[in-house]
Parts: sequence; C-alpha cells; structure tokens
Amino acid sequence: MSLVQHSNANVRYQQQVDNSINYVLPFIDAALPITPDLRIMEIGCGEGGVLIPFLEKGCYCVGVDLSDDKIALAHDYLKKYVDAGNMQLVNKNIYDVDFLGEYKHSFDLIILKDAIEHIPDQAKIIGYLKNLLTPRGQVYFGFPPWYMPHGGHQQTCVNKVLSMLPYVHLLPNPLYRGVLRAFGEPPNIIAELMEIKETGISIERFEKIVKRQGFMITKKQFYLINPIYKYKFGLKPRLQFGPVAAIPFVRNFFTTCVYYMIKVN
Repeated sequence: MSLVQHSNANVRYQQQVDNSINYVLPFIDAALPITPDLRIMEIGCGEGGVLIPFLEKGCYCVGVDLSDDKIALAHDYLKKYVDAGNMQLVNKNIYDVDFLGEYKHSFDLIILKDAIEHIPDQAKIIGYLKNLLTPRGQVYFGFPPWYMPHGGHQQTCVNKVLSMLPYVHLLPNPLYRGVLRAFGEPPNIIAELMEIKETGISIERFEKIVKRQGFMITKKQFYLINPIYKYKFGLKPRLQFGPVAAIPFVRNFFTTCVYYMIKVN
C-alpha cells in the first residue's frame, strides 16, 4: 500500500517542512544553536523541505542530491531562496574532487535525514564528512534502526498486506525476495527493498562507526513512534522509554527512529 507521499511530491515536501520545523530543528538547536551565520548542507535533500526552517532563520543552505529529478523539484519549491542568493542546489556526488574543492571545511552543520540507511559503506561517508565541516561543525543524523518493525521500508510496497507486515525484512535474502515476488511486488520495488536490506544500519553499528571515525556524540534521542508517522499513519510521536533505550540490540526492535548529533572528537 504505497502511501500518498510516495507518489505526490507536494505532500512529501509539506511533510518535510512540518517535520523539520517541529522536530528536526528543535533537536539540532539544543546541541548547536541555529543562528543566521551558520552555513548548512543537507545530503540527500530531495525536494528540500527539511531546509526551510533553517532558511527562514537566515542560514545559508546548500542542498545536495544525486537525483536530477529531485533537484529540479527543489528548484521549484525553493526558488525564492535560490534567487535571493540564500541557498544553492547541487546535483552532484559529494565525493567528486571538484565538490570537495569548492566546499572543503565549509559547513557548520551537515544534515542527513533518512539518508544514511540508503548509503553503502557508511564508515566511509561518516569519516569523509570531516573534510566538509568547519572547526565548530556538527552532523545531524535521523534514521530508522534496521531491526525496527518497518526498518526495511516495506511500507512502500504496492501490496497492502505486505506493506503492513512488521519485521518481514529480517527474513534471509532469498526468502525475503521470494515473499516480495509472491505478493506481486514489481521488480523496481523489489530491487529497492533488497538494496535497503544491504545498507540498513543498527543503533550499535552506527555508534561504533561514529567512534571509530573520530567523532563523539553530542546529543541523541530515540523515538518509540517516529514523528514522521504522524503523517504516514496518524500516530502521535512518542519518545522511547528510558529503560528500553538503554538495552543494547533489543532497543533496535522497538525504536522506530533515532536522532543524533555528532562532532569531531
């Protein structure tokens, strides 16, 4: 049962804006006060809605995405900020030599919202971000832990029953692929879900990578009910219970979203 935001860019954009205003920016602001002098980059910016509250506070923002279609949409939604010289939208790989040449040590804040779980070799990109941060810079991550009920993004499935099945993504690869085919999922959805299965990340693995790459965690927050579920399922956001959040590995199965801020140690 593909949700309306999966196919409607206007709905998706508005949800990004609202979620960022009410949850993302307040969390970041508690660790890194948002002032007009900040330079901010979002990796995997999509339509650009996450950046709106930062732009409205006077920050200079750069949105980066590998999808030329998403960048084209972002240009439409954020035209007034681009025309005013308050932001830049870039359709480029951050590993490109010319990208690093232009933006080396340029950003006080880097945002990866629902992005890290899609990126191969997460240790590489987290370590690489040090090249793009200013001395005071921090990085925000928001992502669903892999082992949580819908950590495989199966809510994007066309089949209504399959889209609601919790933990089905934890099946062994051949069995999972077989289930997706049996429920009639199209090849492009199957390919996307199998790719996410390869890149999904747990709380423990994320924290281990952060430490190994020379960062420290400055703030973290776990959600029992992801704030984005307000739009997807009509559920009220709820923080994870403290005792559950403190239990390694087990917490992954019952935590639908985590927020982190990290900086170079």
